[in-house]
Amino acid sequence: MFKRIFSSICLALLLLAAGAAHADEASVKKSVEAWMGGKVDAVRKAGVLGLYEIQIGNELYYTDEKVSLLFDGNIIDTKTRKNLTQARINKLSAIKFADLPLELAVKTVRGDGRRVFATFEDPNCGYCKKLTKEMAGMDNVTIYTFLLPILSRDSAEKSRAVWCAADRAKAWNDLMVNGTVPAAGTCDAPIEKVVALAQKYNIRGTPTIFLSDGERIPGAVPVAQLEQKLAQIK
Repeated sequence: MFKRIFSSICLALLLLAAGAAHADEASVKKSVEAWMGGKVDAVRKAGVLGLYEIQIGNELYYTDEKVSLLFDGNIIDTKTRKNLTQARINKLSAIKFADLPLELAVKTVRGDGRRVFATFEDPNCGYCKKLTKEMAGMDNVTIYTFLLPILSRDSAEKSRAVWCAADRAKAWNDLMVNGTVPAAGTCDAPIEKVVALAQKYNIRGTPTIFLSDGERIPGAVPVAQLEQKLAQIK
């Protein structure tokens, strides 16, 4: 009997604590929205320094329980040197990889192709060129490259030329690594569909990488870091 009463009390306390936490988050959300004059997607306890995490799209901000201060920046763990803010953003902005329309991407296979990831890249993007050159040394990968022409006036023309080439993977690699622009394309390239897809996933810059577990990596990363990420996927 005593154990049953004790368990009931513990459960009641847990429910009260959870309710209080949600109430705090709700009140913080209401106060932030009143201050900003707009909608906030979510408010959660950040788990550090008693701060609350404010999510607006793929952006994160922080505030205290009284919403007396608003922080715009990254929280970094000084022991591990891990950027906790970026880690949270990557998790919150993850997608379901299986939902990507891979038929709209240039497919590059090296080795057995068992490690799969996708990138969104612009043919005039300097960081994309650097990434492509570094990825040339990767083995046993399948890379799906979505051509996203958003940077320059001729980005769409180059994207179309790559898509219409007989060997798209080779045309893309030659363009990004050697600067060799393929002959002008006249086929029906899925440029508008890729742009719409990027808008759907809130992709604002190139390159943007998606791992097969759905994790988003914004911007170019060292290949060693990409290899490490791929090795962690089960």
